[in-house]
Amino acid sequence: MMGGMAGLEGMEQPRGQGHASAARWSPAVEDERALTALESHGNPTEAEVPLPSRPESAATARRLVQVVVLRHWGLSPKLTEDAVLLVSELVGNAVRHTGARVFGLRLRRRRGWIRVEVRDPSRGLPCLMPVQELDISGRGLFLVDKLADRWGVDLLPRGKTTWFEIRTTDR
Repeated sequence: MMGGMAGLEGMEQPRGQGHASAARWSPAVEDERALTALESHGNPTEAEVPLPSRPESAATARRLVQVVVLRHWGLSPKLTEDAVLLVSELVGNAVRHTGARVFGLRLRRRRGWIRVEVRDPSRGLPCLMPVQELDISGRGLFLVDKLADRWGVDLLPRGKTTWFEIRTTDR
């Protein structure tokens, strides 16, 4: 049994999963959930998948990214883990700052690159502070800046798309 500290990031852990390991991304456990997520929400490589703007949706987004990047695209576990981590940050940003009911998740792949997009109906740009000046709440984009090869925000007529791209080896 682990001590009670592991539950501190409990917002995204469904109740009943009290293991410390649940907070850590684990391919075996997640596989089945990832496939279930794909069945119930749709494939984000085919069309944008709408998800409710709630903290729990970060887990769904992570699972969808995992099953696509690892299984469908056959890319490395390391690249998958980075993409899973980064989509969490983008979703967290959308959920915390936009006040919207729904956001959209889209995954694209082209030669040498994968791209993950999170679209939300707010045109506010809470995330674009220079990394040095970030406070606690903005750490996620520091991570995105470090792990992604490219990232940015595209303003749309209604809302915005926050995206990141990671280089792959299939040039």
